[in-house]
Amino acid sequence: MKFIKYSKFSGDPFEGLSAEDLLQLLQDFLLGSGFDSQYYNFYEMDPERTMEQLHQALLEAMSDRGMIPQGLLDQLLKNAENYQDSKLSDLINKLLERLSEEGYITIEQPRAEPGQLSQPREGGPMSGPEGKAKFEITDKALDFLGYKTLKDLLGSLGKSSFGRHDTRELATGVESHGATKRYEFGDTLNLDVNATLLSAIARRGFEMPLDLEYQDLQVRQCEYQSSCATVLMLDCSHSMILYGEDRFTPAKKVALALTTLIRTQYPGDSLHMVLFHDSAEEIPLAELARVQVGPYYTNTREGLRMAQRILSRQKKDMRQIVMITDGKPSALTLEDGRIYKNAFGLDPLVVSETLHEVARCRRNGILINTFMLASDYGLVNFVQKVTEICRGKAYFTTPYTLGQYLLMDYMQKKVKHIH
Repeated sequence: MKFIKYSKFSGDPFEGLSAEDLLQLLQDFLLGSGFDSQYYNFYEMDPERTMEQLHQALLEAMSDRGMIPQGLLDQLLKNAENYQDSKLSDLINKLLERLSEEGYITIEQPRAEPGQLSQPREGGPMSGPEGKAKFEITDKALDFLGYKTLKDLLGSLGKSSFGRHDTRELATGVESHGATKRYEFGDTLNLDVNATLLSAIARRGFEMPLDLEYQDLQVRQCEYQSSCATVLMLDCSHSMILYGEDRFTPAKKVALALTTLIRTQYPGDSLHMVLFHDSAEEIPLAELARVQVGPYYTNTREGLRMAQRILSRQKKDMRQIVMITDGKPSALTLEDGRIYKNAFGLDPLVVSETLHEVARCRRNGILINTFMLASDYGLVNFVQKVTEICRGKAYFTTPYTLGQYLLMDYMQKKVKHIH
């Protein structure tokens, strides 16, 4: 027999919030660069994220947007020391559990000490010994954040038509945008029936039945669309969060949006991520959200070297490096493995070796597009020299317009300089 259980209505004020709404509230926290941390000057590539921090971030985001009822706020102000036992704390924990249930985060409870029995979880995801439960965002959450960022960036551009990477060449295919040509072995048999029949009539006259021969076959041409291998070089040196401005978080969001754009609109393309600071390293795209600013110096040459090694393995028609930086090259990896550093001015040795690496990219057929988040006179000259050598493009932009310029450049491939 089927039973229906009735319970007292508790009146959840956050019942209408979906998991996607919660992710949008937590976006700045999940994609943060460490700019707001009191320990931001320490390099931490793999920061520890606890459920307590996530709980606090969601509470602050909802409070800033006026989403918490006044009654719950009054209770919090009157009894702040017992917040963990309050109704508001329970409601926030339920929202975090909803993120876990829908697959946007995974919650890892701390392991019990040897000889200590693990206790059943009570009180939500913040419970556990010393309240040190940790969380990880999933690929599903990264996909959503990338799509949301891409939608926001493209929405500010007005109407944009997605396509593929068009070139000046013509090839046979299904979409008929070009002129008709005689069929050659290996062409896609996108037959132009009218032109084929007219060719047979012109050769033999109008007699029935028509005698078609191999030379009469005519096919329609379409625009040749190439695949592209891209390495996104992201500067994570300390200058990206100095001078009172966070430049690293917008760069991470743009990288996430570019990943979504390539996966959804350019499935034949590939994207790899390289971080450069005192040295350089390749990271999986799935780890992008966790990356924070690193050591102090900028080893642009080492980043270009690693990008070239990655692109040499890609069998694509087009290969390019997209470099996002805000500072001058100030470090160099020597032949013996030691790192030469000089943060004062444009060091002639560092600059010359970096430009030699740019010239090597050009010889290997690799295009470099530079997005500079600074406008110092010396840096502008350096970037213009890079652009001149590799025949790429230079964009002198801000963290607020970086995404618009980068995505439009990737989609349209227009040769222009924005100063």
